Amino acid sequence: MLIARVAVGDRQAYARVDTGTQRVHLLSDAPFDGVRPTGESLPLAGVVLLAPVEPSKILVAGRNYGAVVTPDLVVFMKPSTSVVGPGSPVRLPPEAAEVRYEGELAVVIGRRCRDVPEASADDVVFGYTCADDVTAWDIGTANGHWTKAKSFDTFCPLGPWIRTGIDPTDLVLRTTVNGEVRQHGSTKEMNRDVRALVARCSTLMTLLPGDVILTGTPSGAGVLRPGDELTVEIEGIGSLSHPVEDHRPAESAARPRT
Repeated sequence: MLIARVAVGDRQAYARVDTGTQRVHLLSDAPFDGVRPTGESLPLAGVVLLAPVEPSKILVAGRNYGAVVTPDLVVFMKPSTSVVGPGSPVRLPPEAAEVRYEGELAVVIGRRCRDVPEASADDVVFGYTCADDVTAWDIGTANGHWTKAKSFDTFCPLGPWIRTGIDPTDLVLRTTVNGEVRQHGSTKEMNRDVRALVARCSTLMTLLPGDVILTGTPSGAGVLRPGDELTVEIEGIGSLSHPVEDHRPAESAARPRT
């Protein structure tokens, strides 16, 4: 099942997406306690896809790919205000000289939980989506302030929707910039798999429905430039694309689609 958040005129709603018929079926409320259609169906082309979830927080697993396995999970955070949806621009802050993309599998939590055993982690996962963990690399490396480096507005594109009922253990992930493949890997290369990440994160803090865990990025992350078009594609889920723009002052910038 595919679950999206959509804008229909001035309305926003969760919806079930049918890619076969290219239609969306609106839901009465958030899907975490059950999918309840309203009976209203619209063409997919007639709605705007928003970020598929509104998390209270985003946890970011660091160093989860590569030969070096850390003794414990390295984890950072992004605020909810960093989230934008498909097609919304990532804006480069003026104080950052090196902003990097990091294509990632994102885990969406479906139930309030704490201290989840690894064997039960699947029970608290609602589904999965694509993410770009945008990071102001020079700000992070200067003093180890990685949460600061990941927290700017627009630094967490999510989408295009949530896929439920999929096995996350061996999904191919590709990131392209302006059509050129920059990252190509598989979730089987993670040092800690989804179950381990969910279990460990839940020992650090209570996870709420809609919270997101970013699972790390394969090799190939690189610098974003104004005018770039980035796409993160994950097998079985879909493709998330966004443009890259220079920073604009808040009073003159259009509100990003979230």
